[in-house]
Amino acid sequence: MARPSDTKARIQAVARELFVEQGVRNTSLRQISDRLGITKPALYYHFTSRDDLVRSIIQPLVEDMERFVATREPGDARELLDDYFEMIWRHRDILVMIVRELSTLAYLDLGERMFEWRRRFITLLLGPDPDPARHIHATVAIGGMSDCAVEYARLPLEEVKPAAVEAAAAALGR
Repeated sequence: MARPSDTKARIQAVARELFVEQGVRNTSLRQISDRLGITKPALYYHFTSRDDLVRSIIQPLVEDMERFVATREPGDARELLDDYFEMIWRHRDILVMIVRELSTLAYLDLGERMFEWRRRFITLLLGPDPDPARHIHATVAIGGMSDCAVEYARLPLEEVKPAAVEAAAAALGR
């Protein structure tokens, strides 16, 4: 018999896959339980609602972003961009899910949090008071890398990362 944590992880994996394919609102708990071959009550044992399930899928992205902007020190912009891309690449399915259905941003109050993470990351890249033009360049750099993780999510990392980081560094004038 599967351990509860195994079942929970399987539920999250299948839900993430369905959410990416067809959106959060278009995915029912019945579809998830059917694909897993479990009953809906078994699914409810692990997650009290679809919202609870969505939050559990998004939470690792939130934790990694919080950790990234809280623990990194200002330094080499290329290294920061490289590490940032690695981090968002690990969560590209969640980013695809969010972009596919922007209402997902409401979970965990993500909209404002994402802007705050971007502001903190720009401070790491440029210091506390960049002029508006440099700030705009950094916004383009960060947003462009995120877009690449979403748009090219099915390509190999080795193909996407060098071009995305190079473009981001160029946007910063590095």
